[in-house]
Amino acid sequence: MLQPYNRTFPRAYNRFWSAFANEHAPRIAEFYERTATGQADRTVLDLCCGTGQLAAHFLRRGYRVVGIDLSEAMLEIARENCAPYLATGQVRFIQADASNFAVDHTFGLVVSTYDALNHLPSFEALGSCFGAVSRALAPGGWFIFDLNTRSGLRRWNNIRVIEMDDMVVIDRGIYDGQSDRAYTFMTGFLRTADGLYERFEQFAYNTVFDLAKIKTALIDAGLHVTHFARGQDLNTPVDDPEREERIFILSSKAGTSAQD
Repeated sequence: MLQPYNRTFPRAYNRFWSAFANEHAPRIAEFYERTATGQADRTVLDLCCGTGQLAAHFLRRGYRVVGIDLSEAMLEIARENCAPYLATGQVRFIQADASNFAVDHTFGLVVSTYDALNHLPSFEALGSCFGAVSRALAPGGWFIFDLNTRSGLRRWNNIRVIEMDDMVVIDRGIYDGQSDRAYTFMTGFLRTADGLYERFEQFAYNTVFDLAKIKTALIDAGLHVTHFARGQDLNTPVDDPEREERIFILSSKAGTSAQD
Protein backbone atom coordinates (compact mmCIF):
# COMPACT_ATOMS: atom_id res chain seq x y z
CA MET A 1 0.00 0.00 0.00
CA LEU A 2 1.13 3.54 -0.73
CA GLN A 3 1.66 5.95 2.13
CA PRO A 4 -1.38 8.04 3.14
CA TYR A 5 -1.44 11.84 3.50
CA ASN A 6 -3.11 13.95 6.12
CA ARG A 7 -5.89 16.41 5.28
CA THR A 8 -3.82 19.59 5.09
CA PHE A 9 -0.77 18.42 3.14
CA PRO A 10 -2.64 17.94 -0.20
CA ARG A 11 -3.44 21.67 -0.26
CA ALA A 12 0.24 22.46 0.26
CA TYR A 13 1.14 19.91 -2.42
CA ASN A 14 -1.28 21.54 -4.84
CA ARG A 15 0.36 24.90 -4.15
CA PHE A 16 4.02 23.93 -4.46
CA TRP A 17 4.77 20.36 -5.55
CA SER A 18 2.47 20.30 -8.59
CA ALA A 19 5.10 22.01 -10.77
CA PHE A 20 6.71 18.66 -11.63
CA ALA A 21 3.59 17.41 -13.41
CA ASN A 22 3.17 20.69 -15.26
CA GLU A 23 6.76 20.46 -16.51
CA HIS A 24 6.76 16.84 -17.62
CA ALA A 25 3.20 16.28 -18.89
CA PRO A 26 3.90 17.96 -22.27
CA ARG A 27 7.02 15.84 -22.79
CA ILE A 28 5.18 12.62 -22.00
CA ALA A 29 2.29 13.57 -24.30
CA GLU A 30 4.66 14.46 -27.15
CA PHE A 31 6.50 11.14 -26.82
CA TYR A 32 3.28 9.13 -26.69
CA GLU A 33 1.67 10.94 -29.62
CA ARG A 34 4.57 9.93 -31.87
CA THR A 35 3.91 6.23 -31.24
CA ALA A 36 1.53 4.19 -33.34
CA THR A 37 -0.79 3.68 -30.37
CA GLY A 38 -0.65 7.33 -29.38
CA GLN A 39 -1.85 8.39 -32.81
CA ALA A 40 -5.02 6.34 -32.41
CA ASP A 41 -5.78 5.94 -28.69
CA ARG A 42 -6.31 9.09 -26.61
CA THR A 43 -6.99 7.47 -23.24
CA VAL A 44 -4.82 7.90 -20.14
CA LEU A 45 -4.73 6.29 -16.73
CA ASP A 46 -2.96 8.68 -14.34
CA LEU A 47 -1.69 6.44 -11.56
CA CYS A 48 -1.06 8.27 -8.27
CA CYS A 49 -2.62 11.35 -9.86
CA GLY A 50 -2.25 13.60 -6.81
CA THR A 51 -4.07 16.90 -7.24
CA GLY A 52 -4.68 16.41 -10.96
CA GLN A 53 -2.23 18.70 -12.79
CA LEU A 54 -0.99 16.02 -15.20
CA ALA A 55 -4.55 14.85 -15.79
CA ALA A 56 -5.60 18.43 -16.59
CA HIS A 57 -2.87 18.72 -19.23
CA PHE A 58 -4.08 15.61 -21.05
CA LEU A 59 -7.70 16.70 -20.71
CA ARG A 60 -6.89 19.98 -22.43
CA ARG A 61 -5.40 17.93 -25.29
CA GLY A 62 -8.70 16.08 -25.70
CA TYR A 63 -7.84 12.83 -23.91
CA ARG A 64 -10.23 10.83 -21.78
CA VAL A 65 -8.61 10.36 -18.38
CA VAL A 66 -9.03 8.24 -15.27
CA GLY A 67 -7.04 9.30 -12.21
CA ILE A 68 -6.24 6.94 -9.34
CA ASP A 69 -4.88 7.94 -5.95
CA LEU A 70 -4.95 6.48 -2.46
CA SER A 71 -5.62 9.85 -0.83
CA GLU A 72 -9.21 11.03 -0.95
CA ALA A 73 -7.99 14.47 0.13
CA MET A 74 -5.75 14.60 -2.95
CA LEU A 75 -8.66 13.47 -5.14
CA GLU A 76 -10.95 16.17 -3.77
CA ILE A 77 -8.53 18.82 -5.02
CA ALA A 78 -8.03 16.98 -8.32
CA ARG A 79 -11.79 17.10 -8.88
CA GLU A 80 -11.75 20.84 -8.20
CA ASN A 81 -8.85 21.38 -10.60
CA CYS A 82 -10.57 19.37 -13.35
CA ALA A 83 -14.16 20.38 -12.59
CA PRO A 84 -15.20 21.35 -16.16
CA TYR A 85 -14.12 17.94 -17.48
CA LEU A 86 -15.84 16.09 -14.64
CA ALA A 87 -19.10 17.73 -15.65
CA THR A 88 -18.79 16.38 -19.20
CA GLY A 89 -17.64 12.90 -18.14
CA GLN A 90 -14.23 13.29 -19.80
CA VAL A 91 -12.47 12.43 -16.53
CA ARG A 92 -13.08 10.23 -13.49
CA PHE A 93 -11.12 10.04 -10.26
CA ILE A 94 -11.02 6.81 -8.25
CA GLN A 95 -9.63 6.10 -4.80
CA ALA A 96 -7.45 2.99 -5.02
CA ASP A 97 -4.03 1.62 -4.11
CA ALA A 98 -1.43 1.65 -6.90
CA SER A 99 -0.22 -1.81 -5.87
CA ASN A 100 -3.69 -3.38 -6.11
CA PHE A 101 -6.13 -1.71 -8.47
CA ALA A 102 -8.47 -2.73 -11.27
CA VAL A 103 -10.25 -0.68 -13.92
CA ASP A 104 -13.21 -1.51 -16.12
CA HIS A 105 -11.53 -0.80 -19.48
CA THR A 106 -8.06 -0.47 -20.98
CA PHE A 107 -5.93 2.57 -21.80
CA GLY A 108 -3.43 3.54 -24.45
CA LEU A 109 -1.19 5.19 -21.86
CA VAL A 110 -0.60 4.60 -18.16
CA VAL A 111 1.57 7.23 -16.52
CA SER A 112 2.86 7.79 -12.98
CA THR A 113 5.02 10.80 -12.19
CA TYR A 114 7.05 12.52 -9.49
CA ASP A 115 8.57 9.31 -8.07
CA ALA A 116 5.14 8.23 -6.82
CA LEU A 117 6.04 4.55 -7.12
CA ASN A 118 9.05 5.05 -4.83
CA HIS A 119 6.43 5.38 -2.10
CA LEU A 120 5.49 1.71 -2.44
CA PRO A 121 6.84 -0.23 0.55
CA SER A 122 8.52 -3.16 -1.18
CA PHE A 123 9.60 -4.69 -4.45
CA GLU A 124 6.71 -7.14 -4.13
CA ALA A 125 4.26 -4.23 -4.03
CA LEU A 126 5.95 -2.70 -7.07
CA GLY A 127 5.67 -5.98 -8.96
CA SER A 128 1.98 -6.17 -8.06
CA CYS A 129 1.60 -2.63 -9.42
CA PHE A 130 3.24 -3.66 -12.70
CA GLY A 131 0.79 -6.55 -13.04
CA ALA A 132 -2.18 -4.22 -12.52
CA VAL A 133 -0.74 -1.77 -15.05
CA SER A 134 -0.28 -4.52 -17.63
CA ARG A 135 -3.91 -5.56 -17.24
CA ALA A 136 -4.99 -1.93 -17.63
CA LEU A 137 -3.04 -1.37 -20.86
CA ALA A 138 -4.55 -1.89 -24.29
CA PRO A 139 -2.53 -3.88 -26.84
CA GLY A 140 0.26 -1.60 -27.95
CA GLY A 141 -0.18 0.60 -24.88
CA TRP A 142 2.61 2.43 -23.08
CA PHE A 143 3.60 2.72 -19.42
CA ILE A 144 5.75 5.73 -18.51
CA PHE A 145 6.90 6.44 -14.96
CA ASP A 146 9.83 7.93 -13.09
CA LEU A 147 11.79 6.94 -9.99
CA ASN A 148 14.35 8.45 -7.69
CA THR A 149 17.52 6.36 -7.86
CA ARG A 150 19.89 5.61 -5.00
CA SER A 151 22.14 8.36 -6.37
CA GLY A 152 19.27 10.81 -6.37
CA LEU A 153 18.08 9.98 -2.89
CA ARG A 154 21.45 10.92 -1.44
CA ARG A 155 20.35 14.54 -1.91
CA TRP A 156 17.61 13.93 0.68
CA ASN A 157 20.17 13.93 3.48
CA ASN A 158 19.76 17.62 4.31
CA ILE A 159 17.40 20.26 5.63
CA ARG A 160 15.48 22.63 3.35
CA VAL A 161 13.37 25.64 4.21
CA ILE A 162 10.78 26.49 1.56
CA GLU A 163 9.25 29.96 1.84
CA MET A 164 6.40 31.23 -0.32
CA ASP A 165 3.89 34.06 0.07
CA ASP A 166 1.35 31.78 1.72
CA MET A 167 3.38 28.82 2.95
CA VAL A 168 6.51 27.90 4.88
CA VAL A 169 7.85 24.32 4.96
CA ILE A 170 10.80 22.85 6.85
CA ASP A 171 11.81 19.63 5.12
CA ARG A 172 14.32 17.31 6.81
CA GLY A 173 15.59 14.37 4.76
CA ILE A 174 17.50 11.37 6.08
CA TYR A 175 19.33 8.85 3.92
CA ASP A 176 22.59 7.03 4.62
CA GLY A 177 23.24 6.18 0.97
CA GLN A 178 23.29 2.43 1.58
CA SER A 179 19.95 1.26 2.95
CA ASP A 180 16.76 0.74 0.95
CA ARG A 181 14.77 3.58 2.53
CA ALA A 182 15.12 7.35 2.47
CA TYR A 183 12.94 9.39 4.83
CA THR A 184 11.63 12.93 4.88
CA PHE A 185 9.83 14.79 7.66
CA MET A 186 7.94 17.95 6.73
CA THR A 187 6.52 20.58 9.04
CA GLY A 188 4.73 23.47 7.42
CA PHE A 189 2.35 26.38 7.81
CA LEU A 190 -0.22 27.11 5.12
CA ARG A 191 -2.22 30.33 5.07
CA THR A 192 -5.97 29.79 5.00
CA ALA A 193 -8.69 31.92 3.42
CA ASP A 194 -9.19 33.88 6.66
CA GLY A 195 -5.52 34.92 6.72
CA LEU A 196 -4.53 32.60 9.55
CA TYR A 197 -1.97 29.80 9.22
CA GLU A 198 -2.72 26.10 9.52
CA ARG A 199 0.10 23.80 10.61
CA PHE A 200 0.69 20.43 8.98
CA GLU A 201 3.17 17.62 9.48
CA GLN A 202 3.89 14.92 6.95
CA PHE A 203 6.20 11.90 7.03
CA ALA A 204 7.14 10.11 3.82
CA TYR A 205 9.68 7.61 2.58
CA ASN A 206 11.13 6.54 -0.74
CA THR A 207 11.99 2.90 -1.30
CA VAL A 208 15.17 2.31 -3.29
CA PHE A 209 14.59 -0.04 -6.22
CA ASP A 210 17.29 -1.78 -8.25
CA LEU A 211 16.71 -0.73 -11.87
CA ALA A 212 17.97 -4.01 -13.33
CA LYS A 213 15.40 -5.88 -11.23
CA ILE A 214 12.73 -3.42 -12.34
CA LYS A 215 13.47 -4.25 -15.95
CA THR A 216 13.00 -7.95 -15.23
CA ALA A 217 9.80 -7.34 -13.26
CA LEU A 218 8.30 -5.32 -16.10
CA ILE A 219 9.06 -8.09 -18.58
CA ASP A 220 7.56 -10.66 -16.21
CA ALA A 221 4.39 -8.53 -16.10
CA GLY A 222 4.13 -8.59 -19.89
CA LEU A 223 5.71 -5.19 -20.47
CA HIS A 224 8.67 -4.72 -22.77
CA VAL A 225 11.16 -2.17 -21.45
CA THR A 226 12.00 0.14 -24.32
CA HIS A 227 14.53 2.28 -22.49
CA PHE A 228 15.51 4.40 -19.52
CA ALA A 229 15.65 8.14 -20.19
CA ARG A 230 16.03 11.56 -18.60
CA GLY A 231 12.87 13.56 -18.15
CA GLN A 232 14.17 16.34 -20.37
CA ASP A 233 14.60 13.95 -23.33
CA LEU A 234 12.41 10.86 -23.27
CA ASN A 235 13.53 9.78 -26.74
CA THR A 236 17.21 9.22 -25.92
CA PRO A 237 18.20 6.10 -23.95
CA VAL A 238 20.48 6.44 -20.93
CA ASP A 239 23.24 3.82 -20.81
CA ASP A 240 23.80 3.85 -17.04
CA PRO A 241 20.49 4.83 -15.39
CA GLU A 242 21.72 4.17 -11.85
CA ARG A 243 24.04 7.17 -12.17
CA GLU A 244 21.10 9.51 -12.77
CA GLU A 245 19.37 11.18 -9.83
CA ARG A 246 15.95 10.58 -11.39
CA ILE A 247 15.15 8.24 -14.25
CA PHE A 248 12.12 7.74 -16.48
CA ILE A 249 11.21 4.20 -17.56
CA LEU A 250 9.31 3.75 -20.83
CA SER A 251 7.77 0.38 -21.57
CA SER A 252 5.19 -1.00 -23.97
CA LYS A 253 2.87 -3.98 -23.87
CA ALA A 254 4.64 -7.20 -24.84
CA GLY A 255 4.53 -8.09 -28.52
CA THR A 256 4.15 -4.51 -29.75
CA SER A 257 6.48 -2.43 -31.83
CA ALA A 258 8.77 0.19 -30.40
CA GLN A 259 8.36 3.88 -31.02
CA ASP A 260 7.83 4.79 -34.69
